[in-house]
Amino acid sequence: MATKPISCERLNAFSDGVFAVIITIMVLDLHAPTEGTWSALAELWPVALSYAASYLFVAIVWVNHHHLMRFAEYATPRLIWFNFAHLFTVSLLPFTTSWMAETSLASVPVFAYAGTFALVNLSYIALCHEAVDRPDNPEVPKSARIAMRKRSFLTFAIFVLSGVLALWRPYLGFALVVCCLLTYLRPDAGR
Repeated sequence: MATKPISCERLNAFSDGVFAVIITIMVLDLHAPTEGTWSALAELWPVALSYAASYLFVAIVWVNHHHLMRFAEYATPRLIWFNFAHLFTVSLLPFTTSWMAETSLASVPVFAYAGTFALVNLSYIALCHEAVDRPDNPEVPKSARIAMRKRSFLTFAIFVLSGVLALWRPYLGFALVVCCLLTYLRPDAGR
C-alpha cells in the first residue's frame, strides 16, 4: 500500500502554530512596571526594543516561510526535517530576546541574538534549497533563485559580522541585525 505524500498545507499549518507559540512566549516575558510613572516605563526601553525587533523578525520569517513553501509541491522527508530545523532555530529567539532585554543589550547577549539570526538564516538556506532549488521548480525563474541565494548568503555574513561586532559595540551590532532584517521585508527577491 502506497502512502500519500504529506501536503505542504499541513506542514504550513503546523509551522503557523509554532510561530504563534514563539510569539506567545515572547509576549509572556513582557512585564508591566511596578510603578505608575513615565520614568518606570522608560526604564523598560531594552525590553520594548528587543521585543519589537524580535516580533518584526518573527513576522518576516513567517512571511518568507509562506512565500517559500508555496513553491513546494509536497512535503518530502528532507523538506519536513529542514522545516523542523528552521522552526527550532526560530524558537531560540524568545530566550535570546529575553536575555538581551534583561541585560540592557550587553555584548554577549547581543552576540547570542545575532548568532540566533545567523542560525535561522542557515536553516532558511537549507529550506530554500529543498523547496526551490532541488526540485528545479519552473515557477521560480533562475534570476529569482540567484537573487534569493545571494541575499541569503550576504545576510548570513552580515549576521555573523554583527555578532562579532556586538562583542565590542553591542548597540551597533544590534542595529546592524535590525538593518539586515529589512532586506527580507519583500520575500520575492529578484522578481
